[in-house]
Amino acid sequence: MNTLHIDSITKSFGEKKVLQDIYLGCKTGQIVGLLGRNGSGKSTLLKIIFGVLNSETQFIRCNGKVLKSITNRKKLISYLPQEPFLPRKKKVKDLISLFCNKENTAVLLTSDLMSPFLNEKPKTLSGGEQRLIEALLIIYSEANFVLLDEPFQSLSPKIIDKLKKVISLQSKNKGFVISDHYYQDVLDISTSIYLLSNGHLKLIQNLKELQQYSYLPKSI
Repeated sequence: MNTLHIDSITKSFGEKKVLQDIYLGCKTGQIVGLLGRNGSGKSTLLKIIFGVLNSETQFIRCNGKVLKSITNRKKLISYLPQEPFLPRKKKVKDLISLFCNKENTAVLLTSDLMSPFLNEKPKTLSGGEQRLIEALLIIYSEANFVLLDEPFQSLSPKIIDKLKKVISLQSKNKGFVISDHYYQDVLDISTSIYLLSNGHLKLIQNLKELQQYSYLPKSI
């Protein structure tokens, strides 16, 4: 079993302290849901874990190895950012092997979700289609842990349900940290839920707590 240990993360932007002494853990088989309002620091936290954003303090360890740079994270942690990142003029079928090993490349080449777009280029796809392809490439990438920032953005409810099944299936071999404003979809597949609020991360046991912290309205 692979383990990811995240501790003592503090991050400020000017006078505003966005993250304060954040702790988070994830293991193979776990899907950790990360909720929070816009601007609460969810994307900032994921970028720090992946290694593309510095913080004032941090301690990140994977399988006993302390990760001090993005190079250390190679094949250990993969990250789906909110922003599009695929080369726009390269065919989708040629992109798969850039992210996946041979086994998962073969899986995606025959996937019902991916196969309609294999001969397309990202520049010809809709926002939702490109988001789906990006999510699949990161989910099936050669990494022990996968960070997903808004994977359901611009997707139809039907495709979201299919992508949730993919994530759940892949969690047998990987650990996931997922953040999305479609909170019910995050709740559906997560093994644990955290709320990021006022710079602090809180473990959530039920929907009532999300109401108490004003993430959800009292009336649901």
